[in-house]
Amino acid sequence: MQNPTTDARSRYRERLSPSLWLLVTVALAGPMVALIFVPVGATVALVAGAVVSALLVALFILITPVVSVEDGVLRAGRAHIDVAHLGAPLALTGTDAKEARGTGLPARGWHLIRGGIDGIVVVPNDDPADPVTAWTISTRTPDRLAAAIRTAQR
Repeated sequence: MQNPTTDARSRYRERLSPSLWLLVTVALAGPMVALIFVPVGATVALVAGAVVSALLVALFILITPVVSVEDGVLRAGRAHIDVAHLGAPLALTGTDAKEARGTGLPARGWHLIRGGIDGIVVVPNDDPADPVTAWTISTRTPDRLAAAIRTAQR
């Protein structure tokens, strides 16, 4: 049996899904809906509450943005840019990431920032025709995202 050939291109994909605590908080809407339907019947109330909780949790997971690097293109949510137009990525965590999300956030930059995700990757945009100066992207694995961008730039 032969080994399949591996693709040498850089690939990275991450869904910026909400934290467990946010999903639990969203799921608490189900019992509230169930209380509304108690006068109709206990079974109806339980089913309505369970359906609402399941739908809201599924919706919150499905609408979360995806960050990926594939085929030389960086995608962050609905936005995308060819990595040839980007400079060297900077992976940040801790206080450096906090500053990059706050006072260090470029006014003319493009941002995909999610609460509850500590890591940040800041990538300068070297395209002179683009008004965006840098991309600031939340990620749980900033080192891996930065490495994928650097690899795709080769």
